[in-house]
Amino acid sequence: MTHLPLIAILRGVKPTEVRDIGAALIKAGFGRIEVPLNSPDPLNSIGILAREFGDDAMIGAGTVLTIDEVVQIRDSGGTMIVSPNADAGVIRKTKEIGMTSYPGIMTPTEAFVAIAAGADGLKLFPAADVGMGFIGSLRSVLPPNMPVYAVGGVGAADFAEWRKAGAAGFGLGSALYKPGDSAETVGARAREMVAAWNAIA
Repeated sequence: MTHLPLIAILRGVKPTEVRDIGAALIKAGFGRIEVPLNSPDPLNSIGILAREFGDDAMIGAGTVLTIDEVVQIRDSGGTMIVSPNADAGVIRKTKEIGMTSYPGIMTPTEAFVAIAAGADGLKLFPAADVGMGFIGSLRSVLPPNMPVYAVGGVGAADFAEWRKAGAAGFGLGSALYKPGDSAETVGARAREMVAAWNAIA
């Protein structure tokens, strides 16, 4: 599957609402959906999304910290692991069982640990706190084909500047979804974000 480099982060989503929100995201053009593990009953939500949309989107979990969690997510139907940190054991296990790995990094050392362990892409987190200047410096030493996603405090209005600075894509949390938002609201924001990406791609 080829998807836009935009990851929807549904922190706080509930299983009772995740199907409709997932459908709205996919209709808008999103092809990667993350349910952070500190959401209510996250494995249930991941299972629902995987069963309903697994043929059309990459479904997975965020805030993944342990190898046991990686296995639980795989068993729930997820195919994508996103972490706030660069744990080599988590990354290696993710790749060993055929899943996609996006570990969080904030330094060149963490970036190269993640790359050596097999990461598919790097999550610069928290991006807004680190700043755009950092990503350009980081890109100058990374392998040219290693994508860096800006995550944390980034919205559609920032896409062009971050892209120019070197971001390959974005993880979108509260700018896209907050607990209690309706599927219609999320869909409208998602369409704006897809349009903003397409305008600079």
